[in-house]
Amino acid sequence: MTYCVGLRLNRGLVFMSDTRTNAGVDNISTFRKMHSWCVPGERFITLLTAGNLATTQAVVSLLEERSKAQEERNPSILEQPSMFQVATLVGQTLREVIAHQSQNGQQADGPFRATLILGGQIDPGPTRLFMIYPEGNFIEASDDTPFFQIGETKYGRPILIRAYDPDMDFPEAIKLLLVSFDSTVKANLSVGLPFDVQTYAADSLDYGFQTRIEANDPYFHLISDGWGDALRDAFASLPRFDSGG
Repeated sequence: MTYCVGLRLNRGLVFMSDTRTNAGVDNISTFRKMHSWCVPGERFITLLTAGNLATTQAVVSLLEERSKAQEERNPSILEQPSMFQVATLVGQTLREVIAHQSQNGQQADGPFRATLILGGQIDPGPTRLFMIYPEGNFIEASDDTPFFQIGETKYGRPILIRAYDPDMDFPEAIKLLLVSFDSTVKANLSVGLPFDVQTYAADSLDYGFQTRIEANDPYFHLISDGWGDALRDAFASLPRFDSGG
């Protein structure tokens, strides 16, 4: 399983993904699920992937190959004039890969499914954030839906809904996502560290802050322990239930 989040803020975008793809008593694999492309001063694009590993790796490989040599950029995400058209191209590529890998060549309803989060900016357009479905169609983040989750989403969603603020800065947003990821890790063995983190400042058209948070990261443990203590304190401060007895 997987957990990835793309968050839209007034100041830009924040992305976070785990790296666990298989979990079991003696079978844990780590793969990067965050991929970025940048032409400084022109465009910045980040893709988060969840689902069948062969499918997501094939999609990323195709996008990489089609963005290398100038003569091979047909079609390429580095040649599209807008983020909407990049989302369209990525959706088409995902649908193409699923159709190729599926036994009947058409259905996306089998073991080859994958879902993607795509975000970034192409000059002179604004920052945009999309979620792309296995069928190749997509939706865009808005003021009503300012973030997208893919993979194991239910455990980390409540804190995002309660604490998200579009005016928060990048450090606060990363802290929020770490609480969300910590909740997910504690509830589901199939999501795990390390976590990849990427921020993008609106109109910078360049890479922002990037890091990988390892299992022994002291700040992550401070957040994890502090959140657990805060929840216990909050629970203890709530009024007792009146049973009438």
